[in-house]
Amino acid sequence: MEEQITYKPGLNGVIAAETCLSYLDVDAEEIVIKGYDLIELAQSVLYIDLIHLFLQGSLPTEQEQVSLEKELVQAYHLPSDILAILKQLPHTTHPMDALRTSISTLASYDEQLDIHNEVETRQKTIHLLAKIPNIVANSYHILHNKQPILPREDLAYSTNFLYMITGHVPNEREAAIFDQSLMVYSEHEMPNSTFTARVIASTNADIYGALTGAVASLKGNLHGGANEAVMYMLLEGKTVDGYRNLLYNKLQQKEKVMGFGHRVYMKKMDPRAALMKEALRELATEKGEAEIFEMCEAGEQIMKEEKGLYPNLDYYAAPVYYLLGIPIPLYTPIFFAARTLGLSAHVAEQQQNNKLFRPRVRYTGPRGLHP
Repeated sequence: MEEQITYKPGLNGVIAAETCLSYLDVDAEEIVIKGYDLIELAQSVLYIDLIHLFLQGSLPTEQEQVSLEKELVQAYHLPSDILAILKQLPHTTHPMDALRTSISTLASYDEQLDIHNEVETRQKTIHLLAKIPNIVANSYHILHNKQPILPREDLAYSTNFLYMITGHVPNEREAAIFDQSLMVYSEHEMPNSTFTARVIASTNADIYGALTGAVASLKGNLHGGANEAVMYMLLEGKTVDGYRNLLYNKLQQKEKVMGFGHRVYMKKMDPRAALMKEALRELATEKGEAEIFEMCEAGEQIMKEEKGLYPNLDYYAAPVYYLLGIPIPLYTPIFFAARTLGLSAHVAEQQQNNKLFRPRVRYTGPRGLHP
């Protein structure tokens, strides 16, 4: 008798792993991160505190935060060979592809590459968290024939990241909003890129290989690339009326409108989007760009009325990054830089209690053919 295999397209609703890292409780409208509500964390602590929470299991004391910041600072700089490789890439290279190449190359500099114990995995995570913002910012500068902007050891982690991207030190509120965006992008249970990383890690591959695969996954516009698509759409609309017309035309043509809908948040607004919406309201007011907020609200209303869809995080994160002066091609790499924390934690968890992923298929092809 043929084995019966349950089939669900896209693995929708299939439990693929047990985790103590995060959980999306849609009914309670809560994103649980190591026992905490992610939105509450984003409103009260910093991204570096979240790093400590994942690495040590608790939010840090002031001294622990200082110590962790020093660890990251000491690991900021990249091997000169990586910068040399970036200079050899075609200038048409997308920053996500440059990031994928760079993370893969970093593996060559790890003398303990295939050691997966807790101490080594923590050290690798620290190095990745320290170096990936440098790669994200400076791959873009190099690809645009500009000089790299080296990290500054006197700036806080998130402030330094934004500084390397824009070339100027953000004000306190800009830095806080950027830090908040990193927090809400940091971890989100089991999206495609996290699943990819865990599948790769399940073979006993190294963390760089797992994250390289996750970069490739996150580049797709149905996952991380949506934030870039949202911003191009807003720029195409130009005005509130222009944006309304653009959306109605897309809906009439049955085109997918990026930034709306989510495989988990189907009937409610992504709580991370709500947080970024308030950040956008504040930034738009501060910078005299009220129309971009009005455009977003108009789009939100249209999609709710016409399709019953709600904004996801990318919809409001995109214009926030735009008002922070961040180039659009860097939106997805920044997403990945933030998600490096969650990805690394999932890789570590997979290594600690590993079971090789090996699903089956439902065959739909012919049988009984003979040459």
